[in-house]
Amino acid sequence: MREVLTGEHFMMGDFASAEGAIAAGCRFFAGYPITPSTEVAERMAVRLPEVGGIYVQMEDELASLAAVIGASCGGMKAMTATSGPGFSLMMEHIGLAVMLEVPCVVVNVMRGGPSTGLPTLVGQQDVMQARWGSHGDYELIAYAPSSVQESFDLTVKAFNMAERYRVPVLLMMDETIGHMTEKLRIPDKSEIPLMERKRPRLPPGNGFLPYEPDPDDLVPPFPPVGEGYFFHITGLTHDERGYPVITHTAQEALVERLVQKIRKNAPQIIEYEEYQVEDAEVLVVSYGVSARCALSGVKKAREEGIKAGYLRLITLWPFPEQRIYQLARQVKGFVVAEINAGQMIREVERSARKDMPFVLVKKLGGAIITPEQVQEGIWLALKSFRK
Repeated sequence: MREVLTGEHFMMGDFASAEGAIAAGCRFFAGYPITPSTEVAERMAVRLPEVGGIYVQMEDELASLAAVIGASCGGMKAMTATSGPGFSLMMEHIGLAVMLEVPCVVVNVMRGGPSTGLPTLVGQQDVMQARWGSHGDYELIAYAPSSVQESFDLTVKAFNMAERYRVPVLLMMDETIGHMTEKLRIPDKSEIPLMERKRPRLPPGNGFLPYEPDPDDLVPPFPPVGEGYFFHITGLTHDERGYPVITHTAQEALVERLVQKIRKNAPQIIEYEEYQVEDAEVLVVSYGVSARCALSGVKKAREEGIKAGYLRLITLWPFPEQRIYQLARQVKGFVVAEINAGQMIREVERSARKDMPFVLVKKLGGAIITPEQVQEGIWLALKSFRK
């Protein structure tokens, strides 16, 4: 049996995500091929048997995530990967994983949409679907890598957060990052922080309630099914025993906890990267491959004497609204660069809560944003508040 990879490699983002999953302890993958995420599945099909794991190609995306949920309930760290229409099909089971509080990771390699759209070309058009795609009230965690190294690192983090908070975690990797080949450093196993799910303090048969939350973080312990603990699992509104209770009081208590276990812990979950924000008049906000171009545009603007700053969203959800609010008290305008018709700019506007210029630098899929377009957006913001 081969060991988990370490050392330096030259690897594409899709492969790096697969290796990140393996390094995080993932030993089950169920998926269905779809461009541009298929390379994640291909890599897992080769690598999982080498490390004692299981790869299953399912009949479709709904079945894929159902299998992942089942494997996770059995105690395995489990993942799937998809794109475009497949992500839409998984939404029902993302909601199920939220309600069952089952840790799992979904890699969505974004392409141009809607419908079949641009299967082989880049997009960032699923970021709102990631947050709101399933029905009902819920919170989850979503990351956006902007390099091959982060495709690895954030996949590891996605598994850790899924186990920590008993929640599905999404890796929103755009096609360019997924198919980009860069240097990747995989640290030794001892250097990778791994998190395991919380186990009950009591042995089986001692009043264990599968959905009784820890008062500190609102997350219940989760022993694998089959270890002797009693389980009743249902997607219906349920009490702490897991039994269906169809009342508004049960719904309020359960859903409020599902929401608050993420919102309450948001400061520990949210990550972002900043550049030259201290004296910035215009702040450029971006994520994924667009953030690489945005940073280049900000640096060029700085060379021209323009006080531009940069905020890269690493965590898309929960959104760093407090940081946006703080920066809105300091800067005079925002530029948001994203490959869609304008999605995360709405979150920036909402979080800023201030009347100021908000400039969208957009592409509707198929090509990346250029540094020159970001510079143009910075100039538009400057003109708006210098009138």
